Amino acid sequence: MLNLKSLGVVALMGLLAGCTTNIQAMKAVEATGSPFTKALAEEYRQIVTFEADQMYDWPDADYFAQKGLKAAAGEVVQPEELANWDIPAEWAGDLAEGRNRLMVALESGARDSHPDLAARAQGRFDCWIEQAEENHQPDHIAACRNAFYSALEELEAAMKPAAEQAAAEPAMPSSYIVYFDFDKSNIRPDGQTVIQQVISDANKVGTPPISVTGYTDLSGSEDYNMALSLRRADAVRDALISGGIAADQITTAGRGEADPAVPTADGVREQANRRAEIIIQQ
Repeated sequence: MLNLKSLGVVALMGLLAGCTTNIQAMKAVEATGSPFTKALAEEYRQIVTFEADQMYDWPDADYFAQKGLKAAAGEVVQPEELANWDIPAEWAGDLAEGRNRLMVALESGARDSHPDLAARAQGRFDCWIEQAEENHQPDHIAACRNAFYSALEELEAAMKPAAEQAAAEPAMPSSYIVYFDFDKSNIRPDGQTVIQQVISDANKVGTPPISVTGYTDLSGSEDYNMALSLRRADAVRDALISGGIAADQITTAGRGEADPAVPTADGVREQANRRAEIIIQQ
């Protein structure tokens, strides 16, 4: 990361102006290219928005905005390399192993066969490496790392030869997670992708019962967050019904601030906790 304190006022103002240009362009750009590059551009848009609007880390937001703009223009940009970051020793081994597995999947055709999953895995890996270098927000590091391995493992399983998959008879995921923006209950594009997967998996086994439970982070009052968690569960239910799932198959509940995926102090905004969990009862 660039140390802004070492810059003069004029140089600092010029830097921030340049950063703002790329950041605003990334937020507004309409992606073109392949399904993978479009999905990857959206991943970088989320990183840029978080770093700029919540963390006020404009140099890193600008850096990922530049990557995102390339992806939005149809260019296949690579996952971050460890050598380009000042990685603490405690994270170096895990990051190297994770990147190696990711590159095997990408170079084996994942960008074409499973573009959304491949983009999700790359975006969460780059999120992880950026947070690991900063190394002062354990909750954020864990959220990025866990989301990366979740996407990677799903991607690796999806890419197994059909005969191998049939022999292994993998079970459907026990749960699916839809994430929400702060104080919102509308379904984001990444959430719609998860919902489509739920619909597809549910249809494979007939008409199973499905439960949806909404949650919030710990920012806001308990009463407000309980109502918000119910709105999130209802939004997912409505999306499932729109996708063909019968209304009487679905039960909903709201848990508010209870059972956070990432424990935080009261009042802390945390993406990993703003979620709805979907379970297909088997």
